[in-house]
Amino acid sequence: MVVVDEAYIEFSHGDSLLRLLDGRPNLVVSRTMSKAFGAAGLRLGYLAAHPAVVDAVQLVRLPYHLSAITQATALAALEHTDTLLGYVEQLKAERDRLVAALRALGYEVTESDANFVQFGRFEDAHTVWRKILDRGVLVRDNGVPGWLRVTAGTPAENDAFLDAVREVKKEQST
Repeated sequence: MVVVDEAYIEFSHGDSLLRLLDGRPNLVVSRTMSKAFGAAGLRLGYLAAHPAVVDAVQLVRLPYHLSAITQATALAALEHTDTLLGYVEQLKAERDRLVAALRALGYEVTESDANFVQFGRFEDAHTVWRKILDRGVLVRDNGVPGWLRVTAGTPAENDAFLDAVREVKKEQST
């Protein structure tokens, strides 16, 4: 089996592998409503695969694994797919703006097809994380040595982040 997780596909510049399913009985593509639909609390996703794989998954699926509230919320989100995917487009533009601004400040930024970017390289990422937090902005120190992670938000949130990063950079260079 090859399982491809497309949790961030709506944020990607690439193509989904769903189009490759036909004739590939060992390919499984999984997705979630957590990212693009802003529904992390629902813990809801799905997979697409050959019918035999789907049947096998159904055999081990727990009964009543989705509450009526989760189902109703998911259906409501799906009814507003165009609006929600419009927000994804805004987040993609903001993510790309963050990448450009961080690079202009001299940081390395990993390529991202998600709603977040990883930037660095810091001698002491935790200290930089703390200094950004002291300015009222929360980023993630996700344990990758020398790197921090920021999630794209609204333009105002991203401006606050960039202002904090500029201040920290200026402070460190004096």
